[in-house]
Amino acid sequence: MAANIEIGASPEGVQSMALKRANRHGLIAGATGTGKTVTLQVLAEAFAREGVNVFAADIKGDLSGCASVDATPPAWAAARAAEINIPINPEAQSVVFWDVYGDLGHPVRTTVTEMGPVLMGRVLEATDAQAGALTIAFRLADDWIKQGKNEGLLLDLNDLRALLSYISDNAEDIGKQYGLVTPQSIAALQRKLLQLEMDGADRFFGEPAFKLEELTRTRPDGKGTINVLASERLVQSPRLYSAFLLWLMSELWEELPEVGDLDKPKLVFFFDEAHLLFRDAPKELINKVEQVVRLIRSKGVGIYFVTQSPTDVPEMVLSQLGNRFQHALRAYTPTDQKAVRAAAQSFRANENVDVAKEIQELNVGEALVSTLDEKGAPTPVARTKIRAPNSHVGPILPAERQALMRANTAGRVYEKAIDRESAHEILGRRAAQLAETQAREEEREAREKEEARASRSGARSNGPRSNGTRRSSSGGGSRTTAIERQGGRVASGVMNTIVRELMRGILGTPSRGRRR
Repeated sequence: MAANIEIGASPEGVQSMALKRANRHGLIAGATGTGKTVTLQVLAEAFAREGVNVFAADIKGDLSGCASVDATPPAWAAARAAEINIPINPEAQSVVFWDVYGDLGHPVRTTVTEMGPVLMGRVLEATDAQAGALTIAFRLADDWIKQGKNEGLLLDLNDLRALLSYISDNAEDIGKQYGLVTPQSIAALQRKLLQLEMDGADRFFGEPAFKLEELTRTRPDGKGTINVLASERLVQSPRLYSAFLLWLMSELWEELPEVGDLDKPKLVFFFDEAHLLFRDAPKELINKVEQVVRLIRSKGVGIYFVTQSPTDVPEMVLSQLGNRFQHALRAYTPTDQKAVRAAAQSFRANENVDVAKEIQELNVGEALVSTLDEKGAPTPVARTKIRAPNSHVGPILPAERQALMRANTAGRVYEKAIDRESAHEILGRRAAQLAETQAREEEREAREKEEARASRSGARSNGPRSNGTRRSSSGGGSRTTAIERQGGRVASGVMNTIVRELMRGILGTPSRGRRR
């Protein structure tokens, strides 16, 4: 095993990076089209050649080229090899393709529970109130699991949707124990879950869940494996992309054992388009990233952020990145100029290099490089021409990718999704039973009312008649005499007079005689 990997050549000589310090993380930065992807490929294949496993998000599909070689290297690669005197040794690496959507690689899944409320809130772009509702939902699910209730199993988006519906239906009782949850927050989360599902992200949540052993498995020949996450489609959902990679980093930190400083890392993790992780991220999330970056090196894992400018990465995280590869930056605006100054100040000085000046003059394939030496000290910055990769540069053919996927028996176990009984099925069954019980109760009450109404109607039809009229002695019907009718009219007139006089007294209305 070599102690260093070659990166390229500078006026000071060959530039390399100590494998022992590769777990001190790194940064590959530069404007679009300056050569960041080739630098990433050079590092990935060098790590794999020395027995270090690699995980890399492939935004453009170019990293698939690590699995193939060119019969004849392209002209620019041959010219670079001759220029810096680092020959091309054509060699393909072992590559495993993964894809959240299961199209360009083996499916990658995790459960909603494993994602957790913080990252799930980021995926759903939740407001503070909605994030609070998610936290309550996850806490309720955890409490159910501790009680041995499978309705707390949140495996896929259907489970989370079912739990949110349950909380909405039982908001008053749940609010007394966990806190207030408003119907508006639940409704908004339900809409966002629907949108996430329409975007195809539902395929990411479920089982069988991705096992971390896939990334740390050793090969019989002692070389490493390059795990490529097809991200052409995934990056179009920036929140899901960043949440997935942060979830993976967090899982590695939590699951891997402490190993201290090894002669070489167990895994190197490349995070392309790293600015998506930090853009609009809450402070809590940024603190989480800093914690993972600071501590995960003791697990034998190195994290390399790939982005356009160092300013895309918060200072607290940037300070943890010991190996730097800075490609050209363009300073057209005051913001660009600020980025150039920030990049220049992050390097160890070299009297032969004016960093602030040369960072704007770098050609494609050139970078200002400073790595950690075997003692852990940063090397002086050097203007370096990055070596050409030994593998194919650019995407491989779809047929080649499919052949590699079929040959990977370990990845095929993830092809078929498993849908075991969880919150969606149990809560759905409970809701159906409750609805059926309520329907039966309403039917019983309606039947009892109808029976009571029929009983009262029968009693009236069979009882004695009494309508206040006097029957004739012959029983021939109700009749009133002329005297009785006249008496009724007199009584009615007297009563009307009394009422008028009382109202005038109460309201103070004068009589017609007084008004005259």
